[in-house]
Amino acid sequence: MPNAPTTTGPTRPISGQIITFAVIGVINTATYYGLYLLFLMYLPYLAAHILAFLLSMIGSFFLNAKFTYRIRPTWRKFLLFPLTNATNFVITTVGVYVIVDVLHAGSRFAPLMASAAAIPVTFVVSRWVMLPKVEAA
Repeated sequence: MPNAPTTTGPTRPISGQIITFAVIGVINTATYYGLYLLFLMYLPYLAAHILAFLLSMIGSFFLNAKFTYRIRPTWRKFLLFPLTNATNFVITTVGVYVIVDVLHAGSRFAPLMASAAAIPVTFVVSRWVMLPKVEAA
C-alpha cells in the first residue's frame, strides 16, 4: 500500500530503531527472566526456559511492532515473528544447556549469559520480517 499511514518504519532512522529495540530487549529480557525464575520453582529448567521464552516473545512482538518499527500488528507478521527468534531460541537453549549441564555453572543466571550472543542476529532478522519490503523505484 503506497499510502499506508501505519507504516513509518522505513522513514525512521535505523539508529532510533536500534535504540528502541535495545530498550525493548531489556524489558523483554527482564520479563523472560522473571517468568523463568517463577516457572523454575515448578518445572525443570529447560521447560521453564521454553515457556518463559514463548510468553516473552509474544510481548516482544507487540512492543516492537508499536515502538521499534511503528507498524500495525498483523496476523501474518505475528505468525512470521517466531522465525525472527528461531536463531535466538537455538543459541539460548544450547547455551543454557552447555552452561548448566556441561560447565555446571548453575541454572539461575544461565539464560542471561546465553542470550548475549543472540541479540544482534535477532535485530537483523526481526527488521527483515517486520518492515515492509521497499520496491525499487
